[in-house]
Amino acid sequence: MKVLIKQAHIICQGSPYNNSVKDIFISGGIIQKIDNHIDENADHILSVPDLHVSIGWMDIFAHFSDPGLEQRETLETGAAAAAAGGFTDVMILPNTLPVISSKTQIEYITQKSAALPVNIYPIGAITKNAEGKELAEMYDMFESGAIAFSDGLNSIQRPNLMIKALQYVLANNAVVIQIPDELSISNHGLINEGIISTKLGLPGKPAIAEELMVARDIELLKYTSSQLHITGISTRKSINLIAQAKKAGLKISCSVTPYHVYFTENDLTTYDTHLKVNPPLRTTDDLSAIKDALNNGMIDCIASHHIPLNWDDKTCEFENAHYGMIGLESTFGVLNSVSNNLEKLINQLTINPRKLFGINLPEINIKSSACLTLFTPNEKYSFDKTFIKSKSNNNAFIGKELKGKVIAIINKGKLLVN
Repeated sequence: MKVLIKQAHIICQGSPYNNSVKDIFISGGIIQKIDNHIDENADHILSVPDLHVSIGWMDIFAHFSDPGLEQRETLETGAAAAAAGGFTDVMILPNTLPVISSKTQIEYITQKSAALPVNIYPIGAITKNAEGKELAEMYDMFESGAIAFSDGLNSIQRPNLMIKALQYVLANNAVVIQIPDELSISNHGLINEGIISTKLGLPGKPAIAEELMVARDIELLKYTSSQLHITGISTRKSINLIAQAKKAGLKISCSVTPYHVYFTENDLTTYDTHLKVNPPLRTTDDLSAIKDALNNGMIDCIASHHIPLNWDDKTCEFENAHYGMIGLESTFGVLNSVSNNLEKLINQLTINPRKLFGINLPEINIKSSACLTLFTPNEKYSFDKTFIKSKSNNNAFIGKELKGKVIAIINKGKLLVN
């Protein structure tokens, strides 16, 4: 397959062509030419106004529901959703049926996804069946292809298990990922605890439940000298705690979801179940802090927290609705709407996650394998269901005006155009 990309603004730190506008010719999955003007016969010519290109984007926290929950998503539909959102690489959660907590389940994911156009990396569960009781076969899973370790949607509650997990990954230089949620404080909460939860008559999840877990895990990280990634941070104090830990030299990183940079608890006054997420939407002050951290680079990378759910998991009373929303297709449009630095945002989508999790960095250079995302960052549009390739539609951004459209991805010698 031959692809000719016309007059694309290249954003790729480390590339000799960074911040230049060039034609790019790809044949057999390899970048053959980069020049001001290229005349080549091609099977596909990509030429749109304001076209930008970067190395392929990477998401570090998505649920593809396969095996066992294929009515919500499969590896194939998850890959399609990722490609539509501009992602060439996705790390997927272990909360399947059965849970990805052994070598066999890791091999199932790697073998079944090998032919897909998106690179899929399984996250191995820290504990057996993600139950938080006993460590899983972490070494065997790492040897079989687990990229990192987490109980996914379940926070590790017991500090002795968290210490063991952090110590266990030291030998492999792997990373532990945690959603911060102290269940002994927040277990019955549905939304952020505060004036809004009181007005709506809904039990609250206090910010301190997140912040205590962040503080605890930072102390455990100090003790073990390991590597920890905290995802879904949602409060100003969590951000400050992580910033201080970074300054102290700890190997800690963090990611933010698209919905935590866009919505607040004030958006819940209509009892919209699509906005029932964990950690919950917080205050306008927390939103301001998250936006600042995103724009100043304190946020290392982006985590879509793409969680497909059945129709009746959301079309019900708020108390009975499941937590989570899908987000791969809308992630860039949301983040680009609030970011004030496109190049920094692209780094958070490309370079930073690969460095954190030990993935080889693609290049935009002659003779390099083409792993590319093409997009128009200034295009405004209304996000609707036609953009969704996931099996599920539980996305609160439907009908919202977003900024920045994904045009295509090129990966593994394949071109997928939106």
